[in-house]
Amino acid sequence: MLAVEAARAQLLAGAAPLPAEALPLAAAHGRVLAQDVAARLTQPPFPASAMDGYAVRWADIPAGLWRVVGESAAGRGWSGTIGAGEAVRIFTGAPLPAGADTVVVQEEITRDGETTRLSGEGPGRLGAHIRAAGQDFAAGALLARAGDRLTPARLGLLAAGGHGTLPVVRRPRVVLLATGDELVPPGTLPGPDQIVSSNGVMLGALLAQAGAEVADLGIVPDRREALQAALAGARGDIIITIGGASVGDHDLVVPVLREMGATLDFWKIAMRPGKPMLAGKLGPSRIIGLPGNPVSAFVCATLFVLPLVRLLAGQSPDIATRRLPLAAPLPANGTRRDHMRGTLQPDGRVRAATGQDSAQLSVLAASDVLIVREIGAPAAITDEMVTCIALDSIGDVS
Repeated sequence: MLAVEAARAQLLAGAAPLPAEALPLAAAHGRVLAQDVAARLTQPPFPASAMDGYAVRWADIPAGLWRVVGESAAGRGWSGTIGAGEAVRIFTGAPLPAGADTVVVQEEITRDGETTRLSGEGPGRLGAHIRAAGQDFAAGALLARAGDRLTPARLGLLAAGGHGTLPVVRRPRVVLLATGDELVPPGTLPGPDQIVSSNGVMLGALLAQAGAEVADLGIVPDRREALQAALAGARGDIIITIGGASVGDHDLVVPVLREMGATLDFWKIAMRPGKPMLAGKLGPSRIIGLPGNPVSAFVCATLFVLPLVRLLAGQSPDIATRRLPLAAPLPANGTRRDHMRGTLQPDGRVRAATGQDSAQLSVLAASDVLIVREIGAPAAITDEMVTCIALDSIGDVS
């Protein structure tokens, strides 16, 4: 059996961000930039007032008396030039008139007709309440780099910089297909000896959250010809089979893939849950076979599929971990790396769940973390620090 880190490295070997596509800003949220983006415009494009008030010359502040000669509003500036003793009524965002170099806020001005008088302390410095042209950025300035995720703030910045479309990394196309005569779709009442197929919706949501474009082909019966037809018709960067990857008489994924000419890079990993997982290539697609037990499928997707999806989508494939103290002791671990479901306690410690069976979705849904126990790890005592993978953020594109 292959070690977890060795299997992940083998799976990611040769993978690179997918080609770029152009998207309008409104459709680009959460996507990853495929190349650096520079400003096409200067922001602000002109000196502008940061407050409502009066544009004046700093030299006239001591006298504190002005004659109002015009008005400058946002989108409608004043075209003249301010002279000695003159002021222009100005509003936030409006262009600063020629000749003016300071803004006095309206609360410090008393106005009588066209005459204004300083009634407060006045601005404390030359250039007060003025946003200089290019204060935010100048045309040609680098606004975002290749690999940056497009957050709402970044989208606003790039819009202000003059961009209506952006070059983003294409989303990885992932195809899911579950195998098994025992499965029925969600919302369907199972017959005798049947269960509801929960893996497709669970993994689809997880991978879509990580940036994939997911197509769920549904359930394929345990028939060679049915599985072969489904695989032959699948079109994706990644094809994921769920179930049927073990060694039972009805586990057909491996023999069918071999019949179809697939190359298998590895099969079986020294981990728990999730030992019977395979990875390889089927034509131009990467093929990943996940176990059918839902917790096993989820853990394998977390450790292997998510990093691959992130890498193809232009993001870092690294899995974030944190060290937390144990709320209760743990026994020594055996010959496979364990990923125990656990919950965070109010005191900041982590407690392993009582039930660790790979079919217990209720335990997974109630868990906050996967507690990682390396191969051969000795027994751990209360308050000992352990490595954890947070379940509330593993699929995030951030």
